[in-house]
Amino acid sequence: MTLYRRGSKGEVIRQIQIALKQFPDGIFGIMTEEAVREFQRSKGLAADGIVGPATLALLLPFRLKKSKRRIDEIIVHCSATPEGWPYTVEQIRRDHKQQGWSDIGYHYVIYLDGSIHNGRDVDITGAHCAAGGHNQHSIGICYIGGLESNPKVPYTKLKPKDTRTEKQKASLLSLLLDLKKLYPNAKIYGHHDFDNRKACPCFDAKNEYKNL
Repeated sequence: MTLYRRGSKGEVIRQIQIALKQFPDGIFGIMTEEAVREFQRSKGLAADGIVGPATLALLLPFRLKKSKRRIDEIIVHCSATPEGWPYTVEQIRRDHKQQGWSDIGYHYVIYLDGSIHNGRDVDITGAHCAAGGHNQHSIGICYIGGLESNPKVPYTKLKPKDTRTEKQKASLLSLLLDLKKLYPNAKIYGHHDFDNRKACPCFDAKNEYKNL
């Protein structure tokens, strides 16, 4: 179970601060802790100033904001990083911007611990599946992983692998179910369904989720 408390840093803290109407510097300091306590008191939770699952669920309900765009497809990706290697929204955003993109290309990212994080705003067309023009009417989801872990092999030679942790599998299924409620006519695909040069997301998402 992931807990966020004084001293924690990163994208999740930035999202928490936005929800608390604080300056989002991504650093959980004294002011953020006190704001969390006030929020917890207002919701009848134990006011310990620590953001656990119950507090986080109430703080970040905007995670499944409905897009103003027409959504026909939900496309699953992997981050193409080695199994067990942590990789964050901030790092993906940095890497995508270095490629000349305006922001992270995905709308949602699922970490190794199963936590779900916002990427690009869902109202904005993603940059995750250019082949065939599938960005315009789609939502892009990325789970962290997708490559084997082999220290004896150069990074560029690592083989594709379905590295989803059990928590990632549970979170991905939950997220897809929630997205289908928002976009009931949207079909679920894997990135490789539109670009056979890619193994991404390293499992058959279209078949696995065909009954959703």
